[in-house]
Amino acid sequence: MSILVRLRHATRYSYDRPVSLGPQVVRLRPAPHCRTRIPSYSLKVTPAQHFVNWQEDPHGNWLARFVFPEKTTDFIIDVDLTADMAAINPFDFFIEPYAETWPFNYADELQQDTLAFIRPEPAGPRLNAFVRSISREPGRTVVFLVGLNQRLQKTIEYSIRMESGVQTPEQTLASGSGSCRDTAWLLVQILRQLGMPARFVSGYLIQLQPDITPVDGSAADPDRDVAALHAWAEVYLPGAGWIGLDATSGLLCGEGHIPLAATPHYRSAAPITGSVEPAAVQFSYQVSVARVAALNARC
Repeated sequence: MSILVRLRHATRYSYDRPVSLGPQVVRLRPAPHCRTRIPSYSLKVTPAQHFVNWQEDPHGNWLARFVFPEKTTDFIIDVDLTADMAAINPFDFFIEPYAETWPFNYADELQQDTLAFIRPEPAGPRLNAFVRSISREPGRTVVFLVGLNQRLQKTIEYSIRMESGVQTPEQTLASGSGSCRDTAWLLVQILRQLGMPARFVSGYLIQLQPDITPVDGSAADPDRDVAALHAWAEVYLPGAGWIGLDATSGLLCGEGHIPLAATPHYRSAAPITGSVEPAAVQFSYQVSVARVAALNARC
């Protein structure tokens, strides 16, 4: 059995006077590489008088470009989708034999194909020290990545930051805390310093309350069904492709992770980008999830 859920995401900008909106780019459609089945999806935008073009960025992500011919006091984006929460085994992938043990060198053609994802930004002293502290003792690649992901989860305390932007790795390591996007970007830079292609992912995270309380009383399980905008990292493994690592939870990504945009830099994965005339603005957003039905397992 799997569970069909409905996710609704409403974002609203209310201005103190009619303003002209520049072109707005919205990245709120599940990406083509999303492993969770999305039976339905809709995107509604106010003001209704607009022109929209669906496009694909250089990395295969969907984006909608809106143009508004008239001034408005409200800019509203409503996402409504259903997701089939059939269980996904995050370890169900094959790795090429030469990459099963880390450290390893990527094949020359892969290094060329992933240049945009493998060049790190200049590292500061804290990031350099963290990378130096990582053991180079040969071991299974998957075990190494799981350990690195869990180490970050224990090292960086999760915090909710309402400020825009993403902290630098130095800021996150210095404070020992960060939002999901801060920790995701830190992990991307660590992986690149180790020579592994990595990308930043913006998406939704759906967490369902378990029907049965685990015997170990795990505090990580939610006490209700919840959904939120989230961010994580993906690493490219030969044979396996892009594998999601959620450093906020210390887990590999599963059926609850719905990617919206995966890009070399977090700037290209922002859910909404665009310009607007100067004005006072009130911003609000809400993400909710509700179960729709239980589905028979597909053959």
